[in-house]
Amino acid sequence: MQDIIQQICIWALPILFAITLHEAAHGYVAHKLGDHTAYLLGRVSANPLKHIDPLGTILIPLIMMLTTNFIFGWAKPVPVDGRNLKHPRRDFAWVAMAGPTSNFLMALFWAGVMKLGLYLIAHKVTLGTPMALMGKAGIMINLVLMVLNLIPLPPLDGSRVLSALLPPKLDILFNKITPFGFIILILLAVMGVLSKILLPPVQWLLSLIVMLFQLS
Repeated sequence: MQDIIQQICIWALPILFAITLHEAAHGYVAHKLGDHTAYLLGRVSANPLKHIDPLGTILIPLIMMLTTNFIFGWAKPVPVDGRNLKHPRRDFAWVAMAGPTSNFLMALFWAGVMKLGLYLIAHKVTLGTPMALMGKAGIMINLVLMVLNLIPLPPLDGSRVLSALLPPKLDILFNKITPFGFIILILLAVMGVLSKILLPPVQWLLSLIVMLFQLS
């Protein structure tokens, strides 16, 4: 039980902010591009309470953290009204990319936390160990969420980017799989295919961050 509590304490903040700031980033970019729907609903906020989905933000990550080596989750989707965007297809792609970009920036932030933690450990400061472990957790969860969301499968962010690149007729055909996207994602996860897709880019990005911050 003590180990479980320690795991929760280490992973709770990184998971919470990785998921909620991802959604806030969508709302922020949509606001800048002319759609104020999320802004008016208070969703352009770093307050996790504005974004928490009890299932996707708390229960699923908690179960996965305790039972697997792979963790992901989701928050309440930020509403975006394409009618308020000047160039809907292109602007939807920018809004979509804001989420994974925020996760990459958060991974860099947590790398800084881990670096500081390792420095404190070297100087025998007790606080260094939880900081280093939380930083490591923050790097991993954000890289996984970044790469996961770049997969071009509705409703993931990568599908919005692909939609902007496809000719209109192919875009309409592609988006017909949207109602089945989440089911496909679950099947890929259960079959072990999803982890094989995510692992190479996550490992490459992790190696890059380790090199940049000289982490050990």
